[in-house]
Amino acid sequence: MTLSANLLDWYDRNRRELPWRIDKDPYKIWVSEIMLQQTRVEAVKEYYTRWLRRFPTPYELAAAEEEEVLYYWQGLGYYNRARNLQAAMSEVCAAYGGEIPNDEAALKALPGIGEYTAGAILSIAFDCRTPAVDGNVLRIFSRLFYVTEDITKSKTKRLISRLVSEYISLERPGDFNQALMDLGAMVCIPQTPRCAECPVLDFCQAYALDVQCTLPVKPAAKAPRELTLVAGIIQRGGEYLIRRRPSGNVLAGMWEFPAIEICDESCEKATLEQFIYTQFALKVLVQEKAFNYVHIFSHLKWYINFYHCQCFTGEVLFQDTQWIALSEWENITWAGPHRKAAEALWKNSVGGGPAA
Repeated sequence: MTLSANLLDWYDRNRRELPWRIDKDPYKIWVSEIMLQQTRVEAVKEYYTRWLRRFPTPYELAAAEEEEVLYYWQGLGYYNRARNLQAAMSEVCAAYGGEIPNDEAALKALPGIGEYTAGAILSIAFDCRTPAVDGNVLRIFSRLFYVTEDITKSKTKRLISRLVSEYISLERPGDFNQALMDLGAMVCIPQTPRCAECPVLDFCQAYALDVQCTLPVKPAAKAPRELTLVAGIIQRGGEYLIRRRPSGNVLAGMWEFPAIEICDESCEKATLEQFIYTQFALKVLVQEKAFNYVHIFSHLKWYINFYHCQCFTGEVLFQDTQWIALSEWENITWAGPHRKAAEALWKNSVGGGPAA
């Protein structure tokens, strides 16, 4: 049997049952592929189902307000993925009558679509013989064909894309690409591949040389830059002050308890009081620490301390600020760890005990 035949035979017996594999709707496949970028499959399932209940077609997504789109994306991170997805559906509705184009150039011209996503949509939804080369495929093919060049380099990616193009199934290109996704997730995993379970072991040059654990070659990941922040939980009666994060910042447009980056933790209370007065004309007394969280992005690591604040004077009437009752916390599109803080406040207020 050929490499393709072996792989597809294994896939038919071992394929993962995933909600976006129920049919070949290109919109659903597109949504799933964008959600799966930088996010584990198990984490995506619930978000995917909820998203499609609210935005079942490109038209519903294109017509929605951005804040609602971000609300339904909340928890998946990398929020520009959601913004680009909505922008792309607006173009699909305007230029293609709501039908996803099955042309590679047209797809790549839409926001948020790169080589991999275009290949996945075209092959899975339209049976086009187009490679879909992601991290799994780079790892698998670097081992199969003993590719020792850095897989983060464009030259290496082009080489592997040509190899996939050579071996991709003529009859079942979409299943071939999905089989590679499953093989990379279940068998040809990083560090310690499960070679004994591999359906294409006889074709693997790295295994023959006993170097499969050394591939693929890629540079060590850079450690995320660490920042310390302090946030104020400012209460007025039964309401709490929140503000929308300004544009140009990470998590822009999402809501937070007023927060500021600090350099010296020894004076974080004084820094927070001054920040709140300067930004909102509110005089507060920063009291005991309520919570502290660590939040990791791809390039940043936040250490954020939340403090209760006693509010003395002032009335906030600034744009992008509002007072909310704790009962509304679930309806807010929160910025990262601020959702955890709001949830913890709510649990404490209803007798749920301290937050984790």
